[in-house]
Amino acid sequence: MNDREPPGNLAPHIPADLYRQAEATGRPIVIVHTTTRAGRPAGTYLLPIAVGFAGAIGIIGTVAAFLALVEFAAHTAALIASTAGPIGVGGITLKLFHPKNK
Repeated sequence: MNDREPPGNLAPHIPADLYRQAEATGRPIVIVHTTTRAGRPAGTYLLPIAVGFAGAIGIIGTVAAFLALVEFAAHTAALIASTAGPIGVGGITLKLFHPKNK
């Protein structure tokens, strides 16, 4: 049994039995080439894009919350330092905020 492809460059695949039948009867072989794109439909990209956007929004929200926390901590530290007066540790006294009128 010889199931080899016919000789020559045939771009689309022609089954061997159809080729041999056309060769035996003398009918011409007509190749119709369609231009359908082989690919994924756009809906398959929807889930990865949605997950990516959700992750980006989550990271932006986390950074915004961290910056708000740092700002709140800075305001709290400034308020405590301004009301506490001089801070002393082990005999070393620091005056962080002093009035300009002194």
